[in-house]
Amino acid sequence: MFSRIVIASEMSPAAFNMLHCLESVKELGVKESLLLQCLSPYDLDSRISSFYTAVAEANLNEQKVLLEKMGYLVNTRVVTGHIKNEINRIAVQEDYSMMVVGAPEHSMVGEVFFGGTAHEVILHAQKPVLLIRIVNEPEARLKLMKSCNLIEHILFPTDFSENAQKTFEVVKKMVTDGVKKVTLMHVIDKAVVEPYLKESLSDFIRLDNTRLQAMKVELQSIGDVEVDVQLPIGLPAGEIIKAVQENNISMVVMGSQGRGFLNEVFLGSVSHQVARHSSSSMLLIPANRE
Repeated sequence: MFSRIVIASEMSPAAFNMLHCLESVKELGVKESLLLQCLSPYDLDSRISSFYTAVAEANLNEQKVLLEKMGYLVNTRVVTGHIKNEINRIAVQEDYSMMVVGAPEHSMVGEVFFGGTAHEVILHAQKPVLLIRIVNEPEARLKLMKSCNLIEHILFPTDFSENAQKTFEVVKKMVTDGVKKVTLMHVIDKAVVEPYLKESLSDFIRLDNTRLQAMKVELQSIGDVEVDVQLPIGLPAGEIIKAVQENNISMVVMGSQGRGFLNEVFLGSVSHQVARHSSSSMLLIPANRE
């Protein structure tokens, strides 16, 4: 499923933090990786471009050694341009199955993430994107490097849309590859139910629980997996972030576009809100945008 990945590399200690977390991802069938360093054309001129390129290549070679020790087949590449464009272009043209980018920790207002590389990549993504959460404190970063397991406990929030079903197929494949714990969640949107549909709430709960229980049975039929079901009532993004904190979630897997592309871009989708504020890493599966 994710046999070939392209990684947005950075020249910082945090980049090595991110790479250490990829050891567990190898269990999902990843065999080949491309470490991509993107140099901004605005930062270069003919006098210093060769120097920056040499520094970038040296940094990539260090990271390559780390990934090769994990058993990856690793290629490296330095390109000039904007990472949001280059990584998407390469992923599509060269048929990489997933893009990987570091997403720094930030405050709850999300300033760092909103203006960062990760936001730009997922906004334009045509391939699945793995956001690996990067911690800032050196002590916490060292601890994460020693114990990072992205597939230890997966949270799959679903709105039962077409893209959510597509994402559930990814979760199923992850279970067959060895994921041992999954939490299935659907949030009954309080903002929708209370003003107009409050009298039908019990029907919604019964229907949605039936759907989630059927998904649970399906997962347990294909792998040795512990599956929890949660059906909270509230604001979707807030309930998902709360579940991450309370259940020690290692990675959220969700569609990056549920009810409509225009809503996602101009209003901010649930998946983007979770990506901005959640403390866990995320795997975002984009909907078809044709």
